[in-house]
Amino acid sequence: MDRQEMAVFLRSRRARIRPADVGLPGGTRRRTPGLRREEVARLAGMSVDYYIRLEQGRGPRPSRQILGALARALRLTDDERAYLHGLAGEAPEPPSGPSQDVPPGIVHLLERLDDTPAYVLSARQDIIAWNPLAAALMTDFAAMASQDRNVVRWLFTGPDIERYGADEHVTRFARGLVADLRAAFGRYPADAGIAALVAEVAGHSALFARLWDEGEVGVRRGSRKRMRHPVVGELDMHCDVLYVPERDQRVVLYTTTPGTPSHEAMKLLRVVGTQDLGIR
Repeated sequence: MDRQEMAVFLRSRRARIRPADVGLPGGTRRRTPGLRREEVARLAGMSVDYYIRLEQGRGPRPSRQILGALARALRLTDDERAYLHGLAGEAPEPPSGPSQDVPPGIVHLLERLDDTPAYVLSARQDIIAWNPLAAALMTDFAAMASQDRNVVRWLFTGPDIERYGADEHVTRFARGLVADLRAAFGRYPADAGIAALVAEVAGHSALFARLWDEGEVGVRRGSRKRMRHPVVGELDMHCDVLYVPERDQRVVLYTTTPGTPSHEAMKLLRVVGTQDLGIR
């Protein structure tokens, strides 16, 4: 255990957090920026004396539970969490489940992509953010319950899956989706949400159950996507997937080739907007 470096690291992480960031009143009598030591201790559920000794480099070796509590209280990133565990001579605990919190920069990116349908997927295949053109292309996500915005549940319990085996796009997408979900299952073995999703969809879809039992593992990457929109007609699109590593999320973008009928249809969709959202 590197006590001195841990002390320096804890002090630096405490200093960068404003009280408002963790729901505490700022007050007017703070001599230094950041949280007070007693505030970090309270947020982490430990005694003030114990936390002070850690910051002074004279505390006992913290347990994995204490390290996890400190990481949450200090709002550490995954990299910082791993670093803190390393300083204590402990391997970092695996994350309990996929992050559903979309980084502000990604939200801003979606807002600026007014000519490109785009949405954000969690590792559990939940659509957790989207722009208006993605809603116009696919469906009105805002009108759906959050649990229904899951791509696996959506595909395997919807009508498109009936084309499995006859339509190469549907077949490839379905197999890739199951392989991606299995990879996430391996990264988050303690996540009850993924386990419940697998059990639920397998109970409704014999095809999903068969594909899951095949054990294929893979990460979803770019592909081609073809769909028919009820207003603008046929769309042949490039589907690109950008990885957000710190949250284990993907930004999915749909683009069309300039000069093609699909490109013109996408431009029309931008004008039509969300007037008709019945597409699947």
